[in-house]
Amino acid sequence: MPLDVCQLPMVGGHPVLDLVNTLERGGTSPHDFLSDSSALLRWSVQVGLISDAEADQVGRAWGDEPAAAHAGLAAVRDIREGLYLVMLAAITGADDGAAGDPVAAGAALVGLHQRWSGAAARARFVLDSSQVRLVYGTVPAMLVPDRIAEAALDLMVAADLTRVRRCPVLEGGCGWLFLDRTRNGSRRWCRMADCGNAVKARRLTERRRAARPASP
Repeated sequence: MPLDVCQLPMVGGHPVLDLVNTLERGGTSPHDFLSDSSALLRWSVQVGLISDAEADQVGRAWGDEPAAAHAGLAAVRDIREGLYLVMLAAITGADDGAAGDPVAAGAALVGLHQRWSGAAARARFVLDSSQVRLVYGTVPAMLVPDRIAEAALDLMVAADLTRVRRCPVLEGGCGWLFLDRTRNGSRRWCRMADCGNAVKARRLTERRRAARPASP
């Protein structure tokens, strides 16, 4: 039975990389952990993009207008797919040939810019003590996708995208994306306790089998 979206390990190092990882892309029928608007709302609270109070506001708005809930989920999925294409293009030396389609990444950037432009149009300036802040998510029905669009912008313009990695699929990894924050850029696995140790154990078993003497 698949994990609940809130049980997924947060390995991305940034909320929107964890968003990308909510879709299992391997196999013939990928599993989407953001199965509905309720899952999206719970995940958004889990990763800290919105507060519990904001989740209540969004829940009421989506409950009153189901079409808005579907639109919000569709917008987030669209941002997720766009980010995936852009991040793949930023990754160098991917192990399974999945990286680097500049044309697809360019089209994705156009779509992401449109999503952010809409979010920015709904944002407003707020005087907070002695500081003015630009607050995204002022419209409850669009609060979640607007916050995610803001976070996507933060990743793309503020993070070092040469540090984006993909858990190596051909070596037995899961394909999740993450930011490598190690000093020497040596991180290879989403989590050593999961994919890393599993691959090491598999290799050890294979070596032991290979070292066994042939049966007479």
